[in-house]
Parts: sequence; structure tokens; C-alpha cells
Amino acid sequence: MMKHESSRKRICLQNYVSDAVGLPALNDIMQELSKPGRDPRKKSEMFTFAEGVKKIEDVEVAMKLPGVVTNITAFGAFVAIGVHHDGLMHISQLADHCVKDPADIVSVHQKVTVSVIDMDLAKKRTSLSMKGCRQ
Repeated sequence: MMKHESSRKRICLQNYVSDAVGLPALNDIMQELSKPGRDPRKKSEMFTFAEGVKKIEDVEVAMKLPGVVTNITAFGAFVAIGVHHDGLMHISQLADHCVKDPADIVSVHQKVTVSVIDMDLAKKRTSLSMKGCRQ
């Protein structure tokens, strides 16, 4: 950021004109540099997994956990809950009503709250549900 106009005026834009970058683009850049503190990007949300849940052995049936949808399939969605293996949320567990397409309910990278409905430690599988979890 160059908030001092005197610093910006000392720059000779002609020295930076090339086949890839023209003078109009450089003028636009200089104009944006004169607006300190303006960031057009959306604010990002902080996300943290449940404290104390680091490995699959830390997960128990009936736990409510924050998660992030990592993949959507025809039969449901996979959700990262902070352990090495993503849990599966079967299509029948996505909502309290009949769901034909999981993508109608969730999207990849969506933050969700899930409850653990079943665990199989031997196969390292976690079954999850969004039923009854307020989103």
C-alpha cells in the first residue's frame, strides 16, 4: 500500500508497460494504491473442529460435532470432523424429509453440525446425521 501521494507520483509507469501489461492497467493499479484499507475480498469465517477430537477413538456415538462437507455423492455426503477419516452422512440422514439429490441440501466446503449415529473403529468408519441438528 502506498498511501503517500508523493511516493506514487515518483513512479514512472512507462517503465513498466509491456506486451502483457498496458498503461491503462497500470493507471488502475495506481488508483487502487491510493485507497488504503480497502479490501474487496469477502471476510473469511474462522472454523475450528471440536476441541479434544483429534483421532477417531475420540469420537463417540451421540456427539454433536462441527464439520465441513468434503465430497457429495449420489448416496450422501462425506464430512470432515477433525479426525483423519471423513464421516459418511447417508442421503437418508441429510434432512428430516425425503432427499432426492444430496446437492440440494449440502455443498462442498459447507460448514455443518452433525451428530454421530454409529461408529466402527475396526473399519475406521463414522456414520453421521444432520437430522435434529440446527444448521
